[in-house]
Amino acid sequence: MEPIVTLKEKCRKCYCCVRSCPVKAIKVDKSYTEIIFDRCIGCGNCLSYCPQGAKTIADKVRVTEKLLTSGEEIIAVLGSSFPAYFHNVAPGQLVAGLRSLGFRQVHEGAYGAELIAGDYARVTVERDRPHITSHCPAIVDLIERHYPRLIRNLVPVVSPMVAMGRFLKGSLGHHVKVVYISSCIAAKFETQINETRGAVDIVLTYQELEGIFKSHQIALPSLEDEPFDGIGPGPGRLFPIAEGTFRAFGIPSDPLDTEVVTACGEVNVMGIIGDLAAGRISPRIADLRFCYDGCIGGPGRNRDLTEFYRRNRVIDHYRREAPSRTTPQLPGSLREVPFTRSFTSKFAKLESPRGNDIRKILNATNKFSVKDELNCRACGYRTCREYAVAVFQGLAEIEMCLPYNLQQLEEDRGRLIQKYELARRELEREYGDEFIVGTDRKTKEVLDLIKQVGPTPTTVLIRGESGTGKELTARAIHRYSKRNDKPLVTVNCTTITDSLLETELFGHKRGAFTGAIADKKGLFEAADGGTIFLDEIGDITPKLQAELLRVLDMGEVRPVGGTAAKKVDVRLIAATNKNLEDGVKEGWFREDLYYRLNVFTVTMPPLRSRVESIPILVHHFMDKASTKLNKRIVGIEDRAVKAFTQYTWPGNIREMQNVIERAAVLTHDDVIRLENLPMALAENLEDRTVATVDMRASFKAERERHVVKLEKKLIQRYLEESNGNVTKAAKLANIPRRTFYRLLDKYRLKERDARLPHDGTP
Repeated sequence: MEPIVTLKEKCRKCYCCVRSCPVKAIKVDKSYTEIIFDRCIGCGNCLSYCPQGAKTIADKVRVTEKLLTSGEEIIAVLGSSFPAYFHNVAPGQLVAGLRSLGFRQVHEGAYGAELIAGDYARVTVERDRPHITSHCPAIVDLIERHYPRLIRNLVPVVSPMVAMGRFLKGSLGHHVKVVYISSCIAAKFETQINETRGAVDIVLTYQELEGIFKSHQIALPSLEDEPFDGIGPGPGRLFPIAEGTFRAFGIPSDPLDTEVVTACGEVNVMGIIGDLAAGRISPRIADLRFCYDGCIGGPGRNRDLTEFYRRNRVIDHYRREAPSRTTPQLPGSLREVPFTRSFTSKFAKLESPRGNDIRKILNATNKFSVKDELNCRACGYRTCREYAVAVFQGLAEIEMCLPYNLQQLEEDRGRLIQKYELARRELEREYGDEFIVGTDRKTKEVLDLIKQVGPTPTTVLIRGESGTGKELTARAIHRYSKRNDKPLVTVNCTTITDSLLETELFGHKRGAFTGAIADKKGLFEAADGGTIFLDEIGDITPKLQAELLRVLDMGEVRPVGGTAAKKVDVRLIAATNKNLEDGVKEGWFREDLYYRLNVFTVTMPPLRSRVESIPILVHHFMDKASTKLNKRIVGIEDRAVKAFTQYTWPGNIREMQNVIERAAVLTHDDVIRLENLPMALAENLEDRTVATVDMRASFKAERERHVVKLEKKLIQRYLEESNGNVTKAAKLANIPRRTFYRLLDKYRLKERDARLPHDGTP
């Protein structure tokens, strides 16, 4: 298991980890960033700098707790920087806390520095090459993975942690389990490589140990001091502070000695490594630690404490014991414990792009000259060209370039504004000031109600037959409201399945159901501050009715699969062509929801009761059809208008609009005539009206009228003779049954017409 884990759902691709990574061991995927462990040096920067907490340490707490209850002999080793973290308790109280968790022994890891002091003293006296200390795992990984030419310069000695692990297992037996506790993240990586595997079983950070104490409700300040086990260290306790290496290893140092280089921190270390690799410097010893302030400034440090205070805590702990203590001789059986190690190149060479490849990538982000390369570092790379190399190598994406994204957003914004203006003009043209046309009394009453209820926040229920213009009325109410600068969201409840309608209205959380791969905002949230129009509300299920009642009562919605409700400020307008009162009586519509909806009702009159306004509507829809079809229509003949007024319009306004558009398509000149209308309209003209105008009617139209009448009467006769049986009637007429059904629909006849009186006309 990798020591650092990426929580993909938390990553927001802010590129903080890319910026903070000194070796760019971060790969940017489409939805998150991930660590490339073949390049990672375990410095922990990505953990420290991620603002979302998307990078986290792999859980070793549960493994440790399971190990402590297994009955095995578990040894705890406290890293030498522990006084800088657990500053508010005595070392003995910390030992007591560890023993209360189940650790058999507790040792100081500082003694590990004294174990390897002799090996360092023997190696570093050689002057054949610069010697780079190998006690920092991050430095070792940096050289092995990115500067393999410096591998021969690494001191071939293990770190104090590994030395301590080998020492304990050599003295107590390899059956013991060693848990090392420090502020170092790279130490977790060190336990997994072949050269040092087996010395330490688990590495915990101080934060992880503190979490274990809290989960077990162990209050360290209340415990009695207990002594450490094993050999007490002396100068090894100074190892974690800057320049403490030489004191711990017993190597004399002089601030004026230019052959000794000491550096802590990423910037200083990377600079010295670069100089060593380039041959610009050649010191005898380069003591390098990747963390600032030495090991007391590691990624697992206590960030509430200053460097000066942390340093003082380590020095105070060193002075608490006699500083003159010398390293005791190892038992004879332990003199064979090896503290040496080897190093191997782990360099993974990536393909290098050519100049033309770099130019293509830069051009893709609108960088065509040197002055276009801003080198703003927003992508995480130092220069635009370094970023282009990363894109070529598959480590970065084009979308990471901030200036490019801002330019794209500005262009998208311009396009959206243009589309918005076009859509707004179309809506103005479609639903202009004359959104409801008519001069009849009932239409004027509806307009008065709209103007009265529009400016209020009241819930409105629009009732009426299908096609009477309920959506137009909802739009009119929204235009008159104080929310007209906010969105109007319309939903037809009959066109969406029940399960889909719920998630459309209220949204859903990721994983709520199969296919829910991401959170989705519902239409109520989208309409927040504005108006939502639910058409055909009488068709929703009882479950949705209950959820809708919650929105009306509490002003909040709860996404499908979610537990937290969200407040919304939405005005509801509903419409239905059903009798909700019957629904309440029959149980398919909730009574409480009915009363919440029926606060203010607007009833749309059917077109058959608005005969006075039909000529105005005809000309209105004729103009709209002319614009839509881009066809010049200058008028409509009187016979056609009269046919409109005499028709019953079961489809209301919607049917009239479709009839006029069809007639506009069929006309061969710029006038809509009677013969351009459906036969159902033409045959409804009164006989005397036909008689007065048939002199002007064409032969074709006159013949068609008579054919229609004859055909209808024949169908009625066949139905009568077959006693309403359509199959028999179709056989009598010698036509397919399907054709007979079409004729029934065409003339709006039903089987019951067979029982109507027959006048004998064939």
